Amino acid sequence: MFRKIAAVAAASALALGLASCGSSGSGTSAAAPSPAAAAGGTIAVITVDLANSYWQAEADTAKTEIEKAGYQATVNAHGADPDKQNQLIDTAISNKVKAIILDPAGADESVAAVQKATDAGIPVFLVNAEIAKQGVAKAQIISNNAQGATIGAEAWVKAMDGKGKYVELFGNPTDNNAQVRSDGYAAVISAYPDLKKVGQETANWDRVQGKEKMEGLLAAHPDLDGVIAGNDEMALGAIEALTDAKKIDKVKVLGFDGNADAVAAVKAGTMVATVLQPIVQGTTNAVAQAVEYLKTGKTGVADEKQSIDCVLITKDNADKYKGPFVLDK
Repeated sequence: MFRKIAAVAAASALALGLASCGSSGSGTSAAAPSPAAAAGGTIAVITVDLANSYWQAEADTAKTEIEKAGYQATVNAHGADPDKQNQLIDTAISNKVKAIILDPAGADESVAAVQKATDAGIPVFLVNAEIAKQGVAKAQIISNNAQGATIGAEAWVKAMDGKGKYVELFGNPTDNNAQVRSDGYAAVISAYPDLKKVGQETANWDRVQGKEKMEGLLAAHPDLDGVIAGNDEMALGAIEALTDAKKIDKVKVLGFDGNADAVAAVKAGTMVATVLQPIVQGTTNAVAQAVEYLKTGKTGVADEKQSIDCVLITKDNADKYKGPFVLDK
């Protein structure tokens, strides 16, 4: 079981400014570290896709917190490719980094890579997604996806008035988060027999794919009433397709992540709600535990697996969104 941690974004997280790591797509941060940052050695940050605002925020937060703690940070992305992830892990080992902050490329696919780093004496701290084995990474810190899917689905069902035809855009099948969110949505929606699911497509967390898959779903089901999406990027792609088809006023869309574009869509009324994942807090926790482990040999937290509750963003609280993936109380 995951150890639950309250999703409270510290004031310091608000002040991060999420300074850009100076790259898009995969690659290493271009910013030169200060002498103070280099003093403690290097901590490698390996995320998924720096062209996606969610993972960019994850990388920027990690880099800021690492340098604040007196270490140098390198930032790279594997693009959800396990082979690329293995290459980046090998590079980190060759460079004798002190620790690795990793958003893994698949639950099963990442076990061997994390084990390789651990065997080389480099502690690994997972953020955002888990792997299919415990006792390999020092920490696995994720959002409470089941809880987030529940509150999102409840808001969407209310907007749908408990009835209508809908479709689902599913995330990357290798990421456990995709299935957990889908199952969470289904658990809520199953209590409403007048809500009929007429289609599902995999769009791999991507906006372009979300739009393409939504266009196909619309062609097959022109009388749709709703869309549930596993993340904001797919939901935003669906909104583009619905807007082009002049159906956006008739279809209720649910997102998940809490990125700035999704919050803007909530304010505009084209998205019912988005579920904010506290990625800033989760990444901050991962770096803090890595630094503590490097100092003491312990993370300072009892459980390897830890979850942080998500927060629902609707029109009622969207104005409290003060920075990337941070909502004021």
